Amino acid sequence: MIEVKNLYKSFDDKEVLKDICTVFEDGKTNLIIGQSGSGKTVLMKNLVGLLTPTSGQVLYDGRDFVQMSKKEKVMMRREMGMIFQSAALFDSLSVLENVMFPLDMFSNMTLRERQQRAMDCLARVNLVGAENKYPGEISGGMQKRVAIARAISLNPKYLFCDEPNSGLDPKTSLVIDELLHSITREFNMTTIINTHDMNSVMGIGENVIFIYEGHKEWQGVSADIMGSTNKRLTDFIFASDLLKEMREAVRHG
Repeated sequence: MIEVKNLYKSFDDKEVLKDICTVFEDGKTNLIIGQSGSGKTVLMKNLVGLLTPTSGQVLYDGRDFVQMSKKEKVMMRREMGMIFQSAALFDSLSVLENVMFPLDMFSNMTLRERQQRAMDCLARVNLVGAENKYPGEISGGMQKRVAIARAISLNPKYLFCDEPNSGLDPKTSLVIDELLHSITREFNMTTIINTHDMNSVMGIGENVIFIYEGHKEWQGVSADIMGSTNKRLTDFIFASDLLKEMREAVRHG
């Protein structure tokens, strides 16, 4: 579980995050949503330590990440997995070598153990047979699955995903969503996903945080969104006419 308490972040005289208080739960897909420029990316960067809050706390199972020493933060990051918007694979490494990379850096396993762990992770994302290919030889959806395999190779407690469906077609996006959801449940991870994808919000949004102009405007489960009376949330979610019609159909039976 990750608790955020009274988090503020300013750049010079511009306050970007304002008194954010929330909880990201274990074993659930926690989604951060909001318009471009709302502060959601800044929030995630504060959570993982790429930025330091102006004030406030980020508690990893009671441990204040903000107050940790540099050495403690390095150790803490070994409990984190990251999936980047672009997949961020190493083009010069094979799929297997990409997944092995965190193991090579941070584990004490033998080479054979690292190879086996990487193959186990590739099997978990249904990529057995692709281990000797290079990123340029596989599709964007497969690259994202390699990134997921790499992110879970060290069996992290916390998984952070920045726009994991960016650039993917709807069918592939659904595969990635279902994979992230099932892995989160299987390993009881605290998964936090930054997304613009409304299909993800409605499909796997077990805990949704809506950021508006730097503050937490709304928090709930996806099932509550259809009936929400928060105008800022509904204006954001139901921006298209089709979604508005779907919402009205649900509300009127």
